Amino acid sequence: MFSRGRIELKSNAQLRHMDAAGSILCEALDRTLAAAKPGVSTAQLNDVFAEFITLAGAKPNFLNYHGFPGYICASVNEEVVHGIPGERILQSGDVLTIDAGCIVEGWHSDSARTVILGSSAESTAEAEDERLSAITREALWHGIAAFAEAKHVGEIGDAIEGYVKAQPGSPLGILEDYVGHGIGSAMHLPPDVFNYSTGMRGPKIKPGMALAIEPMLVRGSLETTLLDDDWTVVTTDRANASQWEHSVCRHSEGIWVLTAEDGGAADLEPLGVTPVPIP
Repeated sequence: MFSRGRIELKSNAQLRHMDAAGSILCEALDRTLAAAKPGVSTAQLNDVFAEFITLAGAKPNFLNYHGFPGYICASVNEEVVHGIPGERILQSGDVLTIDAGCIVEGWHSDSARTVILGSSAESTAEAEDERLSAITREALWHGIAAFAEAKHVGEIGDAIEGYVKAQPGSPLGILEDYVGHGIGSAMHLPPDVFNYSTGMRGPKIKPGMALAIEPMLVRGSLETTLLDDDWTVVTTDRANASQWEHSVCRHSEGIWVLTAEDGGAADLEPLGVTPVPIP
């Protein structure tokens, strides 16, 4: 089940390039999501992101990737992943996921966040969407915390699924068709990083390994459909979806979240993990 390709192990110098790419991406996502308001098009968000990373001296890694036409993926409501930015106008209450990345000195970053636009969580639907996003986000951090101490990659999926299944209230589904991945000199590298328990240990974790961990949860059926644009994936029952993602590395001294402003400290310390800057 796990991909069998060679796993790229980075030097600390290479990880520092990835950290630079992650820092630029973190601020680019901050600015892009700050611009995400009702009445704004997803194409305008694409422009905000593109302008910032260009001025910061980074290169896009989504644009023209296998022909993808945007700097970002902008997925709305039932769109799970790979939404193409365009003329769609955002509405109050929309569930918006921005997934994006950039390259510095040939080294990649990749991260995603979900927000609920203009939500006061007063309606039942918006409250459920807020819950969906919050659980997805916290599941990501549980997966990252597992990576800090894990011996094998499969333990990450065990932690994510364990957290999601333990949550009270309406059960949420973990998509199985789309998974995380290694990252470094390319955006997608071995190994696969499953967001659920596979019953397999997976590859051994070693210093220099960098992963993009990205749970995707839905409020309804796990069945998905690819739209005619050959990119956008939607839930077949049109239930809303959420995705959260960080690029993370294990180095000789510990773990560091490459796409978080503080290396992940604020979210990992409540889980008993203290991230360590790359030496």
